[in-house]
Amino acid sequence: MSEMKWAIITGADGGMGTEITRAVAKAGYRIIMACYHPKKAEVVRERLSKETGNPDLEVMAIDLSSMQSVVAFASQILERNLPISLLMNNAGTMETGFHTTSEGFERTVSVNYMGPYLLTRILIPLMVRGARIVNMVSCTYAIGKLDFPDFFHRGKTGTFWRIPVYSNTKLALLLFTFELSEQLREKGITVNAADPGIVSTDIITMHKWFDPLTDIFFRPFIRKPKKGASTAIGLLLDEKEAGVTGQLYVNNHRKNLSDKYTNHVQKEQLWEVTERALASWLK
Repeated sequence: MSEMKWAIITGADGGMGTEITRAVAKAGYRIIMACYHPKKAEVVRERLSKETGNPDLEVMAIDLSSMQSVVAFASQILERNLPISLLMNNAGTMETGFHTTSEGFERTVSVNYMGPYLLTRILIPLMVRGARIVNMVSCTYAIGKLDFPDFFHRGKTGTFWRIPVYSNTKLALLLFTFELSEQLREKGITVNAADPGIVSTDIITMHKWFDPLTDIFFRPFIRKPKKGASTAIGLLLDEKEAGVTGQLYVNNHRKNLSDKYTNHVQKEQLWEVTERALASWLK
């Protein structure tokens, strides 16, 4: 492998992020770990570098809830003119209450959808032919609903409730995956989505997502981060997935989605309204 293969992984220090970073490091890539808590990430970086014998891991700060921060991060990558082979949009959040960012967007929507969208859009010119973009979604996309313009500013119409808002962001990210894959097909860049299943990461534990009873019921189905990460890792690294694009993978297998999703009635509309909402940062 030539020494110039670069990967960017958001939330690289989280449960699944660490597993993904380890696998990509083992495969010999130079990695930018794009993280919200650089100090915490530095500890993970040192450990992974030792474990994998890959010295080319680097932590850079990014706050996906701030479009300004996303632009600042991406600008540094553009200045360095790094040829990007892999982009893993892994970071995510599930806010427990309603928070608006200084830019006027609901925070979950910013971190889970708008931040990754903007980051990906800005970095596309650096992506090499054969580059792979993987977006981390969740099975909750199935209950997602997109109401514009409320989606951007409130997460949903009506009162804030974290599970529907989270689901809406994952549906948006899935539709972005489909739309972008069509746009980048001729450039030889693939775009896919990975559904990790229900994984025991901070999103669940910190926020008491399930009440104790459901917790007992769900516990057998909750996966370790390593198992949750394996689908995304396959999409990033497996030879057999080269050239596969515009797909959703679950349990390391392609999921056959109904037309309702692949040709979702709001797919193009979502792209247009997002482009408008992000226009001042996409200059």
